[in-house]
Amino acid sequence: MTRFIERTVTVARDTAPVTTARPGATLALTSAATAVALMTYTAPMVTLPDIAAALHTPLSAQAWLLNGTPLGLAALLLVAGTLADDYGRRRVFVAGTLALGLTTVLGALATTTWLFTLARVAQGAASAALLASSLGLIVHAFPTPAGRLRATGVWGAFVSGGIALGPVVVGGIPSWRLAYVVLGAAAVVVAAFSLRRLAESRAPRGGRPDLGGAVTFGLALVGLVAALTLGRDGWLRAPVGLLLLASVVLLAVFVAVERRTATPMIDLDLFRRPRFLASSVSGLFTGLAVIGLFSFLPALLQQTLGLSAMDTAWLFLLWSGLSFTVALQARRLSGRVSPRHQLALGFLLHAAGALSMLGALDAGSWVRLLPGLVVAGIGSGLLNAALPLLAVDSVPAQRAGMGSGAQQTFRYVGSCAGVALTIALATSSDGGLARGADVAMVVSAGLAVVAAGVVGALRERA
Repeated sequence: MTRFIERTVTVARDTAPVTTARPGATLALTSAATAVALMTYTAPMVTLPDIAAALHTPLSAQAWLLNGTPLGLAALLLVAGTLADDYGRRRVFVAGTLALGLTTVLGALATTTWLFTLARVAQGAASAALLASSLGLIVHAFPTPAGRLRATGVWGAFVSGGIALGPVVVGGIPSWRLAYVVLGAAAVVVAAFSLRRLAESRAPRGGRPDLGGAVTFGLALVGLVAALTLGRDGWLRAPVGLLLLASVVLLAVFVAVERRTATPMIDLDLFRRPRFLASSVSGLFTGLAVIGLFSFLPALLQQTLGLSAMDTAWLFLLWSGLSFTVALQARRLSGRVSPRHQLALGFLLHAAGALSMLGALDAGSWVRLLPGLVVAGIGSGLLNAALPLLAVDSVPAQRAGMGSGAQQTFRYVGSCAGVALTIALATSSDGGLARGADVAMVVSAGLAVVAAGVVGALRERA
């Protein structure tokens, strides 16, 4: 392990010219790392009750157990994407994948809620590095539109695949701590292969890193997520208001910094492009409506229907497995359905699936969930296939890391807000968790319908 880390550091200092890409190896390794990252992301979904019991986490703090990773992702995705473009996508990818392995093992060793949460934040930061650089590596390895369509479709399918496998793998291992060790080891193995097989690529702009933008943006997101998580116990409390105010001020400072620096973390003029705006909005509402609901739904199933972690994982697999299958095949829609319309359809299917599940938990019937899981799974697959393609096609090819980082930043900001919102709605109802789950499903469906309308209206200007 020591030699491997030393070699990684050596690579990070290497300034050799960009080498020829290996398309097959690039797609295989970036997809594998993405799957492991999403498996780590979803790991607590079916084991949340066990983790909360082991760490003595009260109900009011359980959102932190889920929100740690998306917080790290949201805060650093944009930074990681820009650094990958400027200083080397393979460097950032290998470092992020190795760090994911190490921080996941640290999560297995956590003994308190805050130590586990910090480990999850670190996992999110590591995942940000590998996810943001993945699409940049793919764009370099697949320069033609047809090749890029196929590759981003496969990569998007492995986003769904990681979500599908995570709960099954974790639920099938006797201890959640052991499951984390297994996932950490898998990430280290992928990092080792990536170091040998991936080719370096970059698109340097010159100038200094945008440290001011990185710091202000990261702190703004930390404040926002903290406010959303703490808001469950009362939105009118002083700490919540101060955190929201701090986030707004820091975002304003971030915009001012980005407009003045020669090498901004994100080119704000990109938001004038309808396709880039559609990519960002879709990422945000995917987090709010889809990830927010399905992150807490497994825990709700266990607490209301009495399902075991493994039973919940298999039921959850119906949604996520269909998402994987549909995302893998969605490239066949190219030429007939644009990514923008594919996204709108995906959101509408999610809304229909969420509404069809109403009353199932209150009736104590997991069978009544099945049609909704099928419909929502198809919608999720369409979203996961179209999002990465639109993210890289909405920016110049040399800024693929920035485009990917921006879309995924909005996705995981939405995820943080969506998880906090779902938990607040589900646990605040006077009718109990089952009635609260219905409220959360209705809100999720409403958000998805709004997203479909906004994305459908964002047409390219003639």
